[in-house]
Parts: sequence; structure tokens; C-alpha cells
Amino acid sequence: MRRLSPSEAAGIINPVDSLSVPLGPGVPGEFMHALDTREDFENFEINGALLPDLFGVFTKPGVSYRSGFYGPAERFLISAGVDVQFVPSDFRGFISMLESVKSRVVATMASPPDSDGWMSLSLHAGAHVAELQRAAADPDRICLVETSPQFPRTFGIEPEHRHALHIDDVDIVVEGNYTPINLADAPTTEVEEAIAAFAIPFIPDGATLQTGIGGIPNTIATALAEGPGSGYGIHSEMFTSGLMRLCQAGKVANDHKGIYDGYSVTTFAAGIPELYEWLDGNQDVRFLPVEIINSPEVISRNRQMITINGAMAVDLSGQITADTIDGRQFSGIGGHEDFVAGAALELSDRSLVCLPSTTSVDGQMVSRITPKLSAGSIVTTPRHMVDVVITEYGVAELRGLTVRERARALATIGHPEFRDELLAVAEVWPT
Repeated sequence: MRRLSPSEAAGIINPVDSLSVPLGPGVPGEFMHALDTREDFENFEINGALLPDLFGVFTKPGVSYRSGFYGPAERFLISAGVDVQFVPSDFRGFISMLESVKSRVVATMASPPDSDGWMSLSLHAGAHVAELQRAAADPDRICLVETSPQFPRTFGIEPEHRHALHIDDVDIVVEGNYTPINLADAPTTEVEEAIAAFAIPFIPDGATLQTGIGGIPNTIATALAEGPGSGYGIHSEMFTSGLMRLCQAGKVANDHKGIYDGYSVTTFAAGIPELYEWLDGNQDVRFLPVEIINSPEVISRNRQMITINGAMAVDLSGQITADTIDGRQFSGIGGHEDFVAGAALELSDRSLVCLPSTTSVDGQMVSRITPKLSAGSIVTTPRHMVDVVITEYGVAELRGLTVRERARALATIGHPEFRDELLAVAEVWPT
């Protein structure tokens, strides 16, 4: 094992090379920024997802970026003409993708080593745990770990999933002081509050929860924290500030989920600084690899599993577009389909897809519920998996309905300005 400064570590990258970094909070920030100073790249391929920061290395000649999930940084880089290419894959698929790509350097963030030399993988387990281990065991590859005291020490479930790497088992340790991304809470809107009010009745006491990213899931989690319910469990791809507040309110028990009882389980976490402070040393939250957290079969083993996710648009057949806008990549597939599918395997489980009824395009109000998805649209989750769709105007429960009944149900929760048109289309929907 070598201890290197960020600039020294940047020197291990060859002009022709490959690097893989985890999604979001797992990106080794000071190492990546140190690469900004290099000008000699010829063919440097970087594999990652959901960048937490703008790194200048991506703007350098000879550098290409393959991303499995776009965030604000990716969208900015694309608008600036940077070579960013999307790799269609759900979060679980990153595992085989990484194994296939087999980057020479695999890097991650971690907390500083404890007294026994173990570096917690902190905010991200995701799809990189096995690849980091493979790189460390291969003499022709490099496993690089950047540590920062700003990153919380978190835990897995031993013995199989320790959620840590030992300092003696990695090739390079970069000691830094990088700060996790601050996902500040946006002010709650009336639309989000209305959607949350329709969602809450689907969440009984003792339910196990998964919430996605964004204002609506956070609003629902906050409403649960302030409401009369209790005894919830958490099994969520992402651990958010809203889920922290639910725990802080004493509403999370994790005592009868059916799997991983006693713990809130997740595969990565991102939110406000208070979340990271709260997670530090917190034994009640455990991080597991994405192949476990996002497995529909594992998800379905939870008691009364309720999954809560968003969407960009839904057509009257129930097809969901959640990661593209008019065929252009906006975000990523993530675990959307997995959590919808997992909740479909048990009658007592429910999958809630929540979205505002409209959006604004060039100053014009546009319905998010459409007779058909626009030409070039890409389906994230197919119609046969979708259970419940919620807007600020109501609920469409689709499970067990015919195609025409589904169309009518979805039309009724459209915005009033578009509802009559949607209902007219639904009435002649082909059987």
C-alpha cells in the first residue's frame, strides 16, 4: 500500500488509461480534481454516474466519460460540448458492466482507517464493492481509496458484507478532506403536499419503505414523521434526509420487516450535512451492495413493502418515462423498475409512482399524463408492472384493470385543463 497526495495519485494515470468511480457520494473528489491539472491525455476513459461535482478533467482533450446516470453535472458537461455518453443500465447492471469494462484503476471514497486499519466505504456500497476487491487482487490493476474525515463511518452486515476495505488490501490511499455533496431541501410546494396527502393512506403502520430522490418522496417522509403512524421499516436504494427525519421522529422500528430486521438497509446515502453527521457511527443503518438492496426478490420479502418513486410522464396505457425527456437522457434508470417489480410480487405490497400532473415547456403548461408518449420517448418501466399512479388530483390504482379501465383511471387524475381530452381518448381506447 502506498500513501499518496491527490496530485501524486493523479500521476498514476497513464495518457492511455481507464478509470471507474462509483455513483455520486462514492466519487473520490480530491483525486478527481487533481486530474484537472493533467494535459497529456491521449485516450483516457472514465466510467461513472451521477457526478457530485464539476471536475475539469472531463473537459480535457483525449478524455471520454461513460455515465450510467446523469445528474446536474453531466447535463452541464453535455451542454458545454463535452464527450459524455450514456450507458443504458439499471443500478444492478452496473456490476456486470464494471466487470466487463475492467478499468485498470478503480477508485472510491471512504472514511479514514480505524485503529484496526479498516476504512468504511461510508456513503456508497452500490455496484463497486466486488470490483474494488477484484482490482485490489489483480497485480495489473490498481485499487485506490481516498479518505476524508468529512465522510461518516458507516457499517454493513458482517461477516459477508463488512462495507469496508482494509488498508493492507488496497494499492493506494489518498488522504484528503473532501466534503460530501449537500443536497439541500427545496421548499415544499402545494402540489407536493397534495400528492403526499393522497399517498399517505397507502402506507400503514409497520410498512417497509423505499423512497426515491426528490421533493415528493421527501415530503411524504416528512409527513409520516409528523403524523400519527409508527413502526416503519426502511429498505431503500437511497437513504435521504427525509428518511433520517422519520428515524429521528421515533417512527422507525425495523422490528418485523421479514428480512434484515433491526436495521434500516440501503446502498447509498445523500442529503444535507446533518444526514452525514447523523450517519457517523450509526449502527441502526446498514449499507449493502446494490445486488441485494435492489433485488426484486429480496424487496418482496419485506412485510408490507411500499415503494415511492417519481416519473417524467405516463401515458394512458400506464407506461412510465422516468429518465428521459423527449428521448433525451435526463437522469438514469437506477432502481425504478426493480422497486416497482419487487412490490408487485406480493398482494399486500404497493408501488406508488408520484408526479405532478403538468410541467412547463417554453412557458406553456403541458400535461404529464398523455394519450401516448411522444415520438422518440423511452419507456423506463413497462405498463404491466405499474400499480398506483398519484398526481395532485388523485389516485389511479391500475392493478387488475383492463386496458380501457386503466386509461380511464389515469385520465381522471389529469389536470382539469386536459382531463376532458384525456377522458375522450380513454373512452375509445382499444381493447
